[in-house]
Amino acid sequence: MDAFVRGLPKAELHVHIEGTLEPEMMFEMAARNGLPLRYGSVEEIRRAYEFEDLQSFLDIYFEGAGVLHTEDDFAELMAAYLSRAAADGVRHAEIFFDPQTHTERGVGFDVFMPGFTRAMADADARSGVSSALIMCFLRHLSPAEAMATFDEATDHLDDIVGIGLDSSEMGHPPEPFEPVFTRARERGLRLVAHAGEEGPPSYIVGALDVLGVERVDHGVRAGEDDGLLERLAQEQIPLTVCPLSNLELGVVDRLADHNLKGLLDRGLAVTVNSDDPAYFGGYLLANFAAIMEVLPLSRSDLAKLARNSLVASFATPDQKAEWMIELETLATGEPP
Repeated sequence: MDAFVRGLPKAELHVHIEGTLEPEMMFEMAARNGLPLRYGSVEEIRRAYEFEDLQSFLDIYFEGAGVLHTEDDFAELMAAYLSRAAADGVRHAEIFFDPQTHTERGVGFDVFMPGFTRAMADADARSGVSSALIMCFLRHLSPAEAMATFDEATDHLDDIVGIGLDSSEMGHPPEPFEPVFTRARERGLRLVAHAGEEGPPSYIVGALDVLGVERVDHGVRAGEDDGLLERLAQEQIPLTVCPLSNLELGVVDRLADHNLKGLLDRGLAVTVNSDDPAYFGGYLLANFAAIMEVLPLSRSDLAKLARNSLVASFATPDQKAEWMIELETLATGEPP
């Protein structure tokens, strides 16, 4: 089954590039850039990757991102992720980045964007993994700061497929960010937002009805609202679910309790993703492997999860058609 899943063409739709910063890379970049770390070794960093909740994770997440300073740093980070994605059978990745995490340190769009795009072009040429960038706003900062960040990004919008909303969810509902989402929509950008991970189902509704998002990142707490579940199924709003992240941050106590299979059985457009894989114990294939061990997922279910990811992606129709033929051939043994 592992080989079957690895071979399925898949899209990863929920991965934060800053969350792919492995301890070895963090330690090396800190030394290279002459930056202090409060950790004396790679092993000490890895031991610190133990979290009680979303906020305790974010504390070390933002600290780790502070070692990224040069264009080459960002290129190296992106290249490492895309190499791992290719090994997991990812054909297309839509990758979150948090500009405010960098601009507040004086590292601007003219530094990280060329690094990202250079590595993305190299990966496409070398391994055939296509990718796109989704610019996220930090919801613990103000909507005005999000709008200012959008202004800073103006010269780089051709390299960005969409915008998102992430960071601390509790106490930060989506509705105040409506102006920047409206502006992004007017510029032709696609819209997604984190909702329903730690926040209540009402945050999912707000993201859909006020922000106008096309995909909900996480969304697992939709299971608490039967009417919302019916809506998500009927409208086929994709959910970018991150099983190992949900486990590590206490959204579920055991993966066996995860509602992914139940959501899938109710007809929701569920996808599997890795979120912040350096911190949460695994990249995309590891997330599949973890849920396969504890949830009653059939080959048909696994193929459906892969199919959902391709359909939910912002890739071109031609790309989707090519991958879908490959997927159906692998899943059924016959071309569609």
